[in-house]
Amino acid sequence: MSLIERNTPREIKFTTGVNPYAHGSVIAEFGNTKVLITAVVEANVPRWMKDSGKGWVTAEYNMLPSSTHERMRRERSKIGGRTYEIQRLIGRSLRAVVDLEKLGERSIIVDCDVLVADGGTRTTSISGAYVALSLAIQKLISEKELSENPITEELGAISVGINSNGKVIADLNYEEDSSCETDMNIVMTRSGKFVEVQGTAEEKPFSADQLQALLDCSKESLKNVFEAQDKVLK
Repeated sequence: MSLIERNTPREIKFTTGVNPYAHGSVIAEFGNTKVLITAVVEANVPRWMKDSGKGWVTAEYNMLPSSTHERMRRERSKIGGRTYEIQRLIGRSLRAVVDLEKLGERSIIVDCDVLVADGGTRTTSISGAYVALSLAIQKLISEKELSENPITEELGAISVGINSNGKVIADLNYEEDSSCETDMNIVMTRSGKFVEVQGTAEEKPFSADQLQALLDCSKESLKNVFEAQDKVLK
C-alpha cells in the first residue's frame, strides 16, 4: 500500500516582469501563498571576495505586515532568527546552481517579500527566486555583460509532510502544515540532486519508509514546479 496520498502541488503561477527597475522580477504563487521576488545586479562583491574573480548571489526574505491572519510587526533594526535562517537557505540554494566564476565580480541580490502566507513561503520563495535569478542572468547576457550562462542546473523547492493518517502529502497549506505530524522542505535540482533537506517530526517519529515516501513525493511534485518555471523562462 502506498504511503503517498497527494503528490501534486497546489496551482502554481509565475507572473514575471512585475518590477521595471529590477533585472528580474516575479510574483510566485503556490495556491494562496504569494511572494514578490526581485533580483538586482550590482557591480561589486563583498569585501572578502574582492579580486577573487568570483561573483556572489545572496537573498533577503521578509513577511509583509498583512501577509498573515494577524498583522505582523515589521523587522526594522534587527531581523528575527527565523527570517535570518530562511534568507540564508534561499541564498545557499541559489548559489548551489550558479558557477560564481562565470558570474564574474558582480553580486545578484534576490529579495523575497511574502505578500500572502498560506504555507510553504520558503519553498515558494526559492522556486520563484530561481525564476527571478534566471531573468536577471538573461538580461545580463542580452546586454552582453555576460558571454555565457553561469546557471548550472534548474532549481526548485517544495514542502511535503505526513498527515494525521500517516500519509504523505505535497505542498502543504497553512492548515495542513499546522496539523501535520512531520513537516519537510526539499530543495532539489532538475536532475534530482538534493540541495537541502529540512525535516522534523512534530509529534510521532517517522520511519525510514515514510522518509523515502517523503523524498519520492517531493521528486514527483517538483516536476510540476519545473514545468511551470520552463513556461515563463522560454
